[in-house]
Amino acid sequence: MQPSTARPAPDQLPASESLVEQFSAVRRASLELCAPLEVEDHGVQPMPDASPPKWHLAHTSWFFETFILRERAPGYRVFDPNFEYLFNSYYNGVGAQFPRHRRGQMSRPSLAQVHGYRAHVDEAMVALLTAQGDDAQLREHTVLGLNHEQQHQELLLTDLKYAFGHNPLFPVYRSSPVAPPGTALSAAFVPQADGLATIGAQGSGFAFDNEHPAHQVLLQPYELANRLVTNGEYLAFVQDGGYGDPALWLASGWTRQQDAQWQAPLYWHQRDGDWFEYRLDGLAPLDLARPVLHVSAYEADAFARWRGARLPTEFEWEAATNRAVAAASASSVAGNFVDDGFLHSRPAAASAAEGELLQLFGDAWEWTMSSYGPYPGFQTLPGTLGEYNGKFMSEQLVLRGGSCLTPRGHVRSSYRNFFYPPDRWQATGIRLARDLPRSGSAA
Repeated sequence: MQPSTARPAPDQLPASESLVEQFSAVRRASLELCAPLEVEDHGVQPMPDASPPKWHLAHTSWFFETFILRERAPGYRVFDPNFEYLFNSYYNGVGAQFPRHRRGQMSRPSLAQVHGYRAHVDEAMVALLTAQGDDAQLREHTVLGLNHEQQHQELLLTDLKYAFGHNPLFPVYRSSPVAPPGTALSAAFVPQADGLATIGAQGSGFAFDNEHPAHQVLLQPYELANRLVTNGEYLAFVQDGGYGDPALWLASGWTRQQDAQWQAPLYWHQRDGDWFEYRLDGLAPLDLARPVLHVSAYEADAFARWRGARLPTEFEWEAATNRAVAAASASSVAGNFVDDGFLHSRPAAASAAEGELLQLFGDAWEWTMSSYGPYPGFQTLPGTLGEYNGKFMSEQLVLRGGSCLTPRGHVRSSYRNFFYPPDRWQATGIRLARDLPRSGSAA
């Protein structure tokens, strides 16, 4: 999930006092996520795409230091000039970066030094916001930095889960609240409105640049599943030989799963004929009612074909979600997010009103069949901050809705996440879609 630039309207941003409180709360949340960890856990990098927790803690501080404090805080003292190189992620305009795949080799700086770095940055940021909190650009960049840090909070957990989930001890990160036993709500398809739909961020609140500009798209008749695909449904695909049937797979997907020897979602384990799943609360029997997690776009697409369906487009998803949010008259996005403490997907509600779509937010990032690209009229911001959202608009697919590891309040119906089709270490799941006959065509 690459953080991107944003265009929040200054008159919709928090006042300086509340922005200081928001800044402190988001920064504190990152440390709270690391509280259950041992010192040794902070330096583990289990694969090139994942970063150690210590790096996430430092990089999010580097963002505020680089793009705000060094440019706007009079007399600001850089904590350590070496950190510009060590904790730069992708910003070529800032300078060279320490190789991503070697982040786990950095035993130094120590965790204590990284905590000192965070405290140094926090003190300077609070002072700057207190003194210049009425400055519109400062507030814009601060809100962007907070959303960037929330993205890294989710990445911190998914990267850590990859490390723990590949440890033969299957460590417990944190015990989750006991969820009531669930049964899967009966799956059903819900017809959705076709025709012209407005897509993209609207209004004057915060949104990343890749959500702009709002524009219209033409939707053909379609229907969406009322809930996410469950472990039980996906297990049926596994047991039916879905991983061995090339007719179900895209060519690149078939090659990838054969090379990687995928036989089930990431973190599924079979022992003595029974299925288990590693979760952040440890290894547990596979709960058939929970939405399946940690599947690639290739697996999601193959499952959809096996079910006689397809993945939705991002525009179908957003249009349906906008209608659902409007019908609920909700002031905030509801769903199972990291704040709820379950750290895993939860079964859909036992009952639903006719035509209701459940689990649109939280639980699992939903793969779409849409390539990640610019909207008509898309523009990046000038300068280095505008460098690196647009440059990722190639060879990736869009995901929607947030997950059980996403901070509450971070996502909205126009939010566009994006990953490569083989990626499985994020909390990714499946919602099915189907075409409906067009008006005037034979049923």
